[in-house]
Amino acid sequence: MLPINFVSIIVAGVVAFIIGFLLHGPVGGKLWMKLANIVPTGKEKFSDMIPQMFANLFMNFVTAFVISTMYLIMSTSSYIGATGAFAGVVCASWLWLLIVAGSSMDVIWMGRSMKLWLYECMCSLITMGAMGAIVAVW
Repeated sequence: MLPINFVSIIVAGVVAFIIGFLLHGPVGGKLWMKLANIVPTGKEKFSDMIPQMFANLFMNFVTAFVISTMYLIMSTSSYIGATGAFAGVVCASWLWLLIVAGSSMDVIWMGRSMKLWLYECMCSLITMGAMGAIVAVW
């Protein structure tokens, strides 16, 4: 069994949640809503978002677990070409690239907005990079 540090996974998941909140809220929320064609009605309730927020947090833990597992495997390889936090960022970036390649089908085949896709890709790169750095140094 791989020696995975579950505390680092919890911390990475929570940090990813906070980064996601900032990029889709106070820091980049207006741009994100514009790109997603979201027009606030004023009737939105925080309580209506709680199930999605828990699902998002859970998936952050899953992502952190995968990054941690892949980091343990990749860190023993001479191909990663980095050490410490940067090695975690490199590992997470490779996984991010895999996700970006898969999610590009939404733009190619489903007619989703290229600008929104690019914004979401940038957000996930920042988030996953932070998660990779956390699991690498913990």
